[in-house]
Amino acid sequence: MSKAPNAEAFIEQQKNAIASNPDCGTSHYNLGVALLGQGKIEAAEQSLITAIDCSPGLAEAYVQMGGICLKRGDTEGCLDWNQRAVKVKPGFSEGWGNIGFVLLQQGDTEGAIKALEKATVFNFRFIQAFSTLANAYLMNGRIKESIETNLKTLKLSPDFAVAHNNLAIAYLEDGQPALAVEHADKAVELGYDVAPEIMKELETYRP
Repeated sequence: MSKAPNAEAFIEQQKNAIASNPDCGTSHYNLGVALLGQGKIEAAEQSLITAIDCSPGLAEAYVQMGGICLKRGDTEGCLDWNQRAVKVKPGFSEGWGNIGFVLLQQGDTEGAIKALEKATVFNFRFIQAFSTLANAYLMNGRIKESIETNLKTLKLSPDFAVAHNNLAIAYLEDGQPALAVEHADKAVELGYDVAPEIMKELETYRP
């Protein structure tokens, strides 16, 4: 059953709330998120900017703006908005997670690790941040920490395919091929495309 009528009703509700209280940042934010859900990016952007104008401490709105930038391929804009988010709300794990993700994309593994460590400290159930942090450790040659962090990810979500894939690579680097084979197979079973060169290398270790 389509949820569209509910979305329309929710949007109408937020517009009514704004009409009676134009300075309510939360209503503008809620409207922006609902419009984003409908793919109305420009209208959503206007609502989110207004939300920030009304409530400068609304970190969630900065993160949503960062998400819009990322969709447009503007990683610098995404980084900037998320940095603003953690400035107004220093313990905002989502902001730190996004900063880490972008810095990793830009090749700044050290900066990414610092941001992602903060994200996982502020939210110890932040699966995506743990997984990205494990990847950053791997790229930085910190293999043991990568393994440990991937295992934490799997404790939170045993079927998280990316973590199984990352573990396969980390265990291979760590000289534990049997465990690498096990996790690569699990990643494939969960529908993940493990890199052909990794699978080829693991073939030599199969019984």
